[in-house]
Amino acid sequence: MNACTRRRLLAAVGLSIAIAGCSTGSEPDARELATPESVPDDDWSTPEWRPGEGTPAEDDVVATTVVAGLEVPWDLAFADGDAFVTERDGGVRRFDASALAEDAALGPDGGETVLPGDALPNRSAPGEGGTLGVAVHPDYPDPAAVFVYYTVDENGIGNRLVRYDLEADDLEPVLEGIPGASIHNGGRIAFGPEGALWVLTGDADDPALAQDPGSRAGAVLRIAPDGDPHPRNPDWGADGDRRTYTLGHRNPQGIDFTPQGRPVIAEHGPSARDEVSVLRPGGNYGWDIVRGGPDDSEYGSYDAYDDAAPPVVNTGPGTTMAPSGIAFADDAVGFWENRLLVAGLASSALHVVTLSPDAGDDGDDGDGAANGGDESGVRYDAPWLDDRFTATVNTLFDGAFGRLRHVEPGPDGSLYLLTSNRDGRASGAFPREGDDRIIRLEAANS
Repeated sequence: MNACTRRRLLAAVGLSIAIAGCSTGSEPDARELATPESVPDDDWSTPEWRPGEGTPAEDDVVATTVVAGLEVPWDLAFADGDAFVTERDGGVRRFDASALAEDAALGPDGGETVLPGDALPNRSAPGEGGTLGVAVHPDYPDPAAVFVYYTVDENGIGNRLVRYDLEADDLEPVLEGIPGASIHNGGRIAFGPEGALWVLTGDADDPALAQDPGSRAGAVLRIAPDGDPHPRNPDWGADGDRRTYTLGHRNPQGIDFTPQGRPVIAEHGPSARDEVSVLRPGGNYGWDIVRGGPDDSEYGSYDAYDDAAPPVVNTGPGTTMAPSGIAFADDAVGFWENRLLVAGLASSALHVVTLSPDAGDDGDDGDGAANGGDESGVRYDAPWLDDRFTATVNTLFDGAFGRLRHVEPGPDGSLYLLTSNRDGRASGAFPREGDDRIIRLEAANS
C-alpha cells in the first residue's frame, strides 16, 4: 500500500528534496511493516458533506446529569427506545431512552440490569479490562440481540465478543482469541455500513503483535454478526486473519462513520502522540514502528515508510487527548453538524474535530483555507498527515466533568457523555459525589 500524499509531494518539491517512492524522512530501520497480499478497491471520493459553519462552543449546549452513581461506565448504545450501558466492573444495564431525554439525576436503579457481570463466563477486570463495548443488532428488537466485548481470564488474560439474546436469555460466543492484558485491550464495537460489525482491539501490552496479521491484536476487525470475516476484507496471506481490516494500532477505543460511510477511529498514543484516522482498507497505521513526523526522534516517521497509512491527526509528543469513544455528529445534531466528537480521558475534555477536504485538492477558496469549518482551534495539516482532510480541533469542557470515556448521539438529537472518574485515574476535584455519570448535552436553543 502506497500512502504517498499530495502534501508530501508538494513539500518535497518545495524543499527541492530528491525523493524516491515518496520517502522524504530518515531511512527506515530493519523492521518492515506488514502489508496485505490484496486489498479491495478503495472507493474513496471527495465527500459531498461538509462540516457546519462557525466555531463549536460550550454555550451551544446545556449540560444535564441524567444518571448518577454508575460504576465506571464504558459504552452506550441506543436502539428502538432502549439505551444500553456497560459498566467496566459489572455488566449491561438498560435504560428507557425517553427517560434519558427528559429526566435528570436518575440513579442506576432507574435502569435494569439485563446482563449481570457474573453471567459473562470467565469475565475479569484487570486494570483497564472488564466489560467494555456494547452494540445492538441493526434489526433490534427483532432479533433482541446485543453484542458485548469483555475481558476474560481463562489460562491467561484475553478478550471475547459475545451475542446476548434478551428474550431467550441466551449467550453465545461470536469471536474469541483476542489477546488481552491489564492495559491496551481496545474494546469498542459498532455496527457500520451493510450491517457489518466493527471491533477494535489493542496491542495487549505487546507492541509487536500489532504488526502480526494473524494475531487479532492492535487491529480493526470487520466481521459479520456471526463472527465470520466480511467478504470484502483485505487478504493478509495464509497466516493472516481475514477479519482484519487494518492493523498497526496501539490502543484504539473509538470508532464511528462519516456520512460517506468511511470508518473513523481514535487511538491512544505513547506519551501523547494520540491519533485520529480515516481508515483505508488494508492500511497499516504503523505501530510500533511508526508514530509521528520527521521531527519526532523517538519513533519512525510516516513520511519514511511508503507502506504506512498516515492519520489525519497526530497530537505529537507534547499534547494528549487520551481519546476514547467518538461520535460523528450528523445533521440530527445540528449545532455541531458533521463534526467528529472525541471523548478525552487524561485531557478531561470533549474535543470537536472539524474535518474539511484538503485545501490543496478541491477546497481552496483562494486564501489557503479549506471550505467548511473555521480557522480557530489547533489545525493539523503537516505534509506527512493524511491529505484527504485538514483537521481542526477545538477543546470544550476542559476539566468540567472530569475524565470522559464516551460520547454518543441519542435519538432525541442530544449528545450523551459518559464520565470515568471512578476508574482509579482521576485527580484533583474528581471523583465527585454522584460520579460516575451520564450527562446529556442538548442544544441551548431547543
